[in-house]
Amino acid sequence: MVAFLHQVSAWAVPMMIVLIPLYAALRKVPVYETFVDGAKEGFGTAVGIIPHLVGMMTAISMFRASGAMDAMVALVRPLFERIGVPGDVLPLGLLRPITGAGSLAYATDLIKTHGADSMIARIAATIQGSTDTTLYVLTVYFGAIGIRNTRYALKVGLFSDAVGFFAAVAACWLLF
Repeated sequence: MVAFLHQVSAWAVPMMIVLIPLYAALRKVPVYETFVDGAKEGFGTAVGIIPHLVGMMTAISMFRASGAMDAMVALVRPLFERIGVPGDVLPLGLLRPITGAGSLAYATDLIKTHGADSMIARIAATIQGSTDTTLYVLTVYFGAIGIRNTRYALKVGLFSDAVGFFAAVAACWLLF
């Protein structure tokens, strides 16, 4: 069964790359022209999100450089360590909803510092896969299409990130 899954996963993307344009061509859809039209729209979207990206990156840099993140982590570290959450992964829990690149860099640093097979590295990797960049998504994607009222999406996204964070820690303690 494992060998079958490996074969399916190895061929899934190449088959989609072949089958989707083939299906469109059979349905008489102008494949290349449709692709070019989509690329034009994508370029416009990319240009439109640049101000939102710049704003988000500036806010992240200010948050980290001001020492606010370190102060928050120092404040809650003893409480979280009592319930089994290693203090070293707390900044990852704060960074992950804000920035994918920043949280990946921090997780990579944890893995280099503690070793790839350490519990902290396993928890960090699981957090990376169990949570999302909620504030980034809201800022960039919602901003690009003009949605201003994000209160429900923000609440649900941050709640999901918290659940993913604690579930990742619990799963690692249970499995490893």
